[in-house]
Amino acid sequence: MMDNFTPAPYAAELAAAGVPEDMHDWLGQYGVGALVVKMGIHFLEMSPERTVATMPVEGNTQVAGILHGGAHVVLAETLGSFAAGLHAGPNRQALGIEVGATHHRAISAGTVTGTCTAIHLGRTLTTHEIVITDEHGRRLSTARITNLLRDIAG
Repeated sequence: MMDNFTPAPYAAELAAAGVPEDMHDWLGQYGVGALVVKMGIHFLEMSPERTVATMPVEGNTQVAGILHGGAHVVLAETLGSFAAGLHAGPNRQALGIEVGATHHRAISAGTVTGTCTAIHLGRTLTTHEIVITDEHGRRLSTARITNLLRDIAG
């Protein structure tokens, strides 16, 4: 628990990633994760039902100069895991147990947007679909993630 005068260790990281202020208490001790920072993921909306973020293509490409398939999956898993964590609530955590993706179209420049939508929000499992699009709204990939929800030991 933080007092009102000490900034959370990751306050600047959370702000740079677009995490809403009302979630800083929850994530203030953890941040968004080194990979989210490294990939340049920026959140636009965050809720259990719908989480949206952008990610630059630049810096996340494979040898052929297109967005790496793994980068698609990183964005998808990030969105699904954050949405599941929000659904889990305090003193619980979401653990990804299955993720899969289908790549439909390549992209070599610009910014992609991932839109995560809840399929199932249960007591112990969540499932989300993530659609990644380009700046023209064309679907680049579709992913699905299932998270196990459990109490944090302690």
